[in-house]
Amino acid sequence: MTDRMEWGQLLSNKRLGQEHRPHRKDDRTEFQRDYDRLIFSAPFRRLQNKTQVFPLPGSIFVHNRLTHSLEVSSVGRSLGNDVSRLLLERHPELSATHLTELGTIVSAACLAHDMGNPPFGHSGEKAIQAFFTEGEGQELRTRVSDRFWDDITHFEGNANAFRILTHRFHGRREGGFVMTYSTLASIVKYPFASSEAGGHGKFGFFAPEEDSYRKIADELGIARLSADGEPLRYARHPLVYLMEAADDICYEIMDIEDAHKLKLLTYQETEDLLLGFFDSDTRASILQRVEEDGVTDVNEKVVYMRACVVGLLENECVHAFVDHESQILAGTFEGSLIKAISERPRNAYKRCTQVSKERIYQSKIVLDVELSGYKIMETLMRDLVSAAVSPEKFHSKQLIKRFSSQYDIQSDDLETRLMAVIDYISGMTDIYALDIYQKINGISLPIISRATQHSRGEPAMTGSPLLFIYSGAATIDSTAAAPLASLEHILAGS
Repeated sequence: MTDRMEWGQLLSNKRLGQEHRPHRKDDRTEFQRDYDRLIFSAPFRRLQNKTQVFPLPGSIFVHNRLTHSLEVSSVGRSLGNDVSRLLLERHPELSATHLTELGTIVSAACLAHDMGNPPFGHSGEKAIQAFFTEGEGQELRTRVSDRFWDDITHFEGNANAFRILTHRFHGRREGGFVMTYSTLASIVKYPFASSEAGGHGKFGFFAPEEDSYRKIADELGIARLSADGEPLRYARHPLVYLMEAADDICYEIMDIEDAHKLKLLTYQETEDLLLGFFDSDTRASILQRVEEDGVTDVNEKVVYMRACVVGLLENECVHAFVDHESQILAGTFEGSLIKAISERPRNAYKRCTQVSKERIYQSKIVLDVELSGYKIMETLMRDLVSAAVSPEKFHSKQLIKRFSSQYDIQSDDLETRLMAVIDYISGMTDIYALDIYQKINGISLPIISRATQHSRGEPAMTGSPLLFIYSGAATIDSTAAAPLASLEHILAGS
């Protein structure tokens, strides 16, 4: 293991793939460029049609991956700014370093933290893994390397996010998104190879991106935990803890709010959970403030209490980070910041987690999405992997034509083709995955417009709706004049 990590080295605005190019001169810092680059990217936009926990909304709008990521980024910025302020008070000699930009770095990392997640949340992630461990993909074990097998049987959204940001897909420039070293390092929660994933199944980078991560980690002086010849393993970059804390705060507390909106939790249950983070005096003060402000709508009451909880947890995690700075820089800190906060909010958070497991994640509406999503992903994996394995077949050639040119599905190397399939499927939105599933199964056919029918002297199409879109959010009526082809951009979420 290396010596203690140093802030001066950990915070670098060097860009992957453009290490020797001079920085551009304008009002934005390089880390602000990272943030803007992610905001305007296609993979980030696609998060709007990816499941967070609950089905994509009909009349009740709950969180999707996009709104979740934006909220995580907001909390991450606050965490970074507050930590920066406290660390500069402790280490004034670091004022000339990039320590002043912790908020921007963490907020950018938070934007990207879910970009590698496949459709249908964790159900989609499990479907990709299970295809190779339990399904037809088992027969490929003897045809691929051990390292590649470890990668695909442990497929992990975090590792996939690092791949999206760093891999040189066809037509892309060297370095992928060409992000700064520090932003990229702040995304990787599990900085080790897939062979080290163990029972929890988490890892930080696929084999093709291992050299990129090693390059970044060594440049930043991140503590290496593995010896030469062993599978690669590093300590976390310190800012990973802040990104993780922002995620922990948002998904747990916002899931409680969403559950109340969907009537999975009563108002009283929700109030008890949220006020449980505070002592009796603070609880009374919060309720008094709600009454004084004239707030009577129960949803607005929940919003106010939720905001109080998020503020409390943000402050607790800031102080947990600063209090454990030495251990974090030494690479010896264990667990997450949320587990290091003071007793009352820690126990209240645990209670929310337990209620979420029992009342939310096991609810019918969530299980229905997981079941349907798993089936869709299973079918896509079966047919598209089959096409990659036997590209010479007629049906395979038809399926391969659907791939974007950025995916190397035409490679002579089987592993490269299989990875192209995983890249393609994991990048789909929920709705686009459903659309491809329907087409593969012959459920969805091109619609002939009424105008075209009339010009041909054919009777107009009548009957039941021709297409049902995911979660009942939208249907296309049989009398619609537009062909399905003109609506594919809607189905793809573009």
